[in-house]
Amino acid sequence: MTDDRLSRMFAALADPTRRDIVSRLAAGDATVGELAEPYDVSTQAVSKHLRVLEQAGLISRGRQAQTRPCHLEADVLDLATKWIERYRLAAEARYRRLDAVLAELDSTADSQDTDSPPAQEAS
Repeated sequence: MTDDRLSRMFAALADPTRRDIVSRLAAGDATVGELAEPYDVSTQAVSKHLRVLEQAGLISRGRQAQTRPCHLEADVLDLATKWIERYRLAAEARYRRLDAVLAELDSTADSQDTDSPPAQEAS
């Protein structure tokens, strides 16, 4: 089930407009109209983006009098962060192993250079 949630989250964040909406909601709650202002699209188009974000669990919509402000569910982003971190750590471990192998090869090459007599120049 976590993979499905993660897939929905990454699919929702695949769109640049939705990523921008998420970054704007990180600064604070906003209504659909406020979120639609900088875009050259209809309020209905922004509402569709918000619906995708809501289905992915990234935002929620409240109710304050006549407005329905959108709220970023930042704790849901922890799921993606943990998933990414797991693979970052694995890649880091591979790079450390590669560094160790390269350092060993380098020290082996240095010791071979020291053991061999210097090459004589041809006259």
